[in-house]
Amino acid sequence: MTSNQKSILILSITGVILIVLLILVILSGRIPMNDDNTTGNTPGNLNNGGYFCEMDGRVYFANAYDNFALYSMNPDETDLKKYNDGAVSSINAGGKFLYYAQSSGSSDVGGIGGAVRISGIYRSNLKGKSVVGLDRCNIVSMQLCGSYLYYETYDNQSGTTLDKIRIDKKEQQTVMEGIINPNCYVNGKIYYNGTAEDHYLHALDVSTDRDSVVWQGNIWNPIVQDGYVYYMDVGENYRLCRYNLSNKVVEVLTNDRIDMFNVYGNYIYYQVSSADSPALKRMLTDGSMQELVREGVYQNINITSEYVYFNSFNESTPVYKTYTFGPINVTTFDAAKEAALAYIK
Repeated sequence: MTSNQKSILILSITGVILIVLLILVILSGRIPMNDDNTTGNTPGNLNNGGYFCEMDGRVYFANAYDNFALYSMNPDETDLKKYNDGAVSSINAGGKFLYYAQSSGSSDVGGIGGAVRISGIYRSNLKGKSVVGLDRCNIVSMQLCGSYLYYETYDNQSGTTLDKIRIDKKEQQTVMEGIINPNCYVNGKIYYNGTAEDHYLHALDVSTDRDSVVWQGNIWNPIVQDGYVYYMDVGENYRLCRYNLSNKVVEVLTNDRIDMFNVYGNYIYYQVSSADSPALKRMLTDGSMQELVREGVYQNINITSEYVYFNSFNESTPVYKTYTFGPINVTTFDAAKEAALAYIK
């Protein structure tokens, strides 16, 4: 082989190596798309602020003891890790990434330390690293629907809209005008209650972004699960009901007026609105076995496979908890407080 041939061979090999490296760099920067049925969190959690989110044996949560900074832990509250210092909500997890809203506002909401907040939607890996801003906006609620984030956003000029953006920060657009809660995503459709002209059950097909009316009820905060729509009955003092999508029968689960609720597995946790005896209660999804969880006024009912978390109205701490499926035993989320103190030191 001549020297020229050797030079050509070396250049050829070098060129191939460079091409391979370039391809690897391009592929490593690509965001893999999700299955169309991927959801980021349960609708009940998102309706209650989206402060806890569980996926693949890991819980991602906003630590109220650390100004709602993003943390992760095992479902049994071991191995707590802090991810960032911003106040987060509407936490979603899907595929290889986390998605969350980071809100602006005052730096002290009852936690232990200070926080810097920038309003918008962010994506990170499951370790909280490689953070990418997807949109600067004020978020009301957000759900991961396949490979798109659908989010309700507002500003003082354009009002409230439902927007969407692909998880790789492409194809951002406004889907609909008005107050539209995207939190309940099932089998390619977002189920929500109307607000402008009616309180019917609507379905938004995410493949076409076309809206249709499913049922002419008078509902609020629908959660679709196992063929039923669980909802607050606006026309009947916000009592809790469910509607069978197959036989179109309505069942009254409780005549108590409620402020909020969350459905997980075969349990419903709900806050009873009462001047004399407000309380957090739970029952089975058919309305049976109604039990008192704790007397008082509570909010932000978030549920994982192990625990139900909640806090008193207008008081971010202490965070209370009880077993999701086991006996009622209300204690405080001490592991989160201890972790916050450890990171602040």
